[in-house]
Order: sequence, then C-alpha cells, then structure tokens
Amino acid sequence: MAASVLRSWGTPLVLSLIVLQAFCIRIFSVVKYESVIHEFDPYFNYRTTERLVEEGLDSFWNWFDDRTWHPIGRVVGGTLYPALMLTGGGFHAAAAAAGLPLSVRNACVYLAPAFAGLTALSTFGFAKEVSHREGAALLAAAFVGVVPSYISRSCGGSYDNEGVAIFALVTVFRFYARSLNSGSVAAAVKLSLCYLYMVAAWGGCKGCILRLMLPVG
Repeated sequence: MAASVLRSWGTPLVLSLIVLQAFCIRIFSVVKYESVIHEFDPYFNYRTTERLVEEGLDSFWNWFDDRTWHPIGRVVGGTLYPALMLTGGGFHAAAAAAGLPLSVRNACVYLAPAFAGLTALSTFGFAKEVSHREGAALLAAAFVGVVPSYISRSCGGSYDNEGVAIFALVTVFRFYARSLNSGSVAAAVKLSLCYLYMVAAWGGCKGCILRLMLPVG
C-alpha cells in the first residue's frame, strides 16, 4: 500500500519541487535587491505592456513611440513580437481577477520566472513522450530548471522575448512528438497553436526549428 502511494504521489511531488526550484532560483535578484526591470529591451517591453494594459490593444498596436530609436522613432505594432506583451498583460489581468495587488511592473518582473516553471513542466512532458520513462523526464525537467544559459534569459526583471518563447519552443517539440507518436488530430491542433504563439513571441525560434529539421552530418 505504501509503495503504491509513493509511486502515485512521488512523481507529482518531485515535479512540483522542480518547478518551485526553477522559479525561486530566478527571483534571487528580486529578493536580494528589489523588483526592477533590467536592461534596455526589457524596459521597452515593459513600457509597451503598460501601454497595452492602460490604453488597450488598438492604442498599443498603432502607437508611434518617439522615445525609441531616437530621432527616428518607432511604429510599435510593426516592429516587435507581440506575444510577450499580450502574455504580460494577460498575466496582470489574471492576477487582478484573482484579487492579487500586482502592478504591471511586478507582473513583468515575475513573468519569466513563472514561465520557467512552466518550461520545466513542458520539458517533463516532452521527455516522457520521447523516452516513455518518468525518471528520465524528471531529470530533463530538473536540468532545464537550472541550466545557466536559460537562467540568464529568464531571471526576475529580465522581461524579454526568451522569457516566454523558450517555454513555447519546448511545448512545440512536445506536441510535435506526441502528434507523431499518436497520430492524434487534437495533438496536431495543439502543435499548430503553440507554433503560432512561438513565432509571435520570438524571432530566434526560426533558427532553432530549422536546425532541428536539417539532417545531421
């Protein structure tokens, strides 16, 4: 009986701890210093998200920002990948609906660490789909949660495209493997939606997909 309970609860417990670890590692700078947006591009992304939340989608999309690319200025809607801002705005709206007093800035600061936890979950699903072994899937989730290159692009306050796009990239791989393994139309539809979200979030995804599809050697 005890062994059966351990098997049924062991994997969810370990996976929950991995997700928590992935999140906590990335908010170390917030705890040590304060909640701030790092670097130029993340701050621009924060400003556009603030515009989206306060003035709506139409104003955000047609906004000519004369404070960027000075003195030329920038037509925001045609020069960015909007999925990051839409996700940040949605995260802020969800927090407000849940009664959490989360400002737009704090929503942007904590978005990437939260998505890092989701990336660990998606990596678990992808690795399990490929290997059919929960142990290997847990190891994969643990590794992606602590890999330094990913931490550097998803720490608290680093509000940039990779913060959500790497989650989308792994999820695309996950549903790609599932659609091949199962032949399921539902998996193919999920793959298409995740791919759409990924290309709306990050320009670098194109190179990753091409490298995956090209033959080795």
